[in-house]
Amino acid sequence: MTRVDHAVVSGTFSLDGETHQVDNNIWVVGDDRECVVIDAPHDVEAIMDVVGDRTVKAILCTHAHDDHVRVAPALRERVVAPIMLHPDDRPLWELTHTDHLWDLDLADGFELTVGGTQLRVIHTPGHAPGAVCFHAPELGCVFTGDTLFQGGPGATGRSFSDEDLIKESIRARLFALPDDTVVHTGHGDDTTIGAERASGL
Repeated sequence: MTRVDHAVVSGTFSLDGETHQVDNNIWVVGDDRECVVIDAPHDVEAIMDVVGDRTVKAILCTHAHDDHVRVAPALRERVVAPIMLHPDDRPLWELTHTDHLWDLDLADGFELTVGGTQLRVIHTPGHAPGAVCFHAPELGCVFTGDTLFQGGPGATGRSFSDEDLIKESIRARLFALPDDTVVHTGHGDDTTIGAERASGL
């Protein structure tokens, strides 16, 4: 039985000379035997507490801001699983990791099966050039990273971001999903596609 496990971990986000305290969601999708980890913020042990004794098939990155990939290389060593990232986020990745690259490129439409459930990549640039979401239609949910939150789109105005582009990504790609799709975000509470569409983005 595939399930979504969740925890929250605290740390910092730094970009453009500013540093902020943030709480990040940890999402782990899988069954009792195997799973994938979506983003690797702040603390390997906190992630492993959610993973437990399962085999990690991949570390999936919604984007490469430091609060989402900071411990990805350390987690890779711990679980011996590939880091997967959209290549358009290389400039952001290299702000955090100068000695380590990710292992496999994500692309729009890429599909990965874990615990019998399919995850499909939706490229949603705007918050970051290589920002992606992971849609799990059988679970009725989408993992949006920092692209879509309860109350609207993720932040823009920093380096490598684009307000018009993120809104277009949400309207064209995410609002095409069913209204009852649960949105699991990178920070904060869940929402639904229908609720965000109704907010009038």
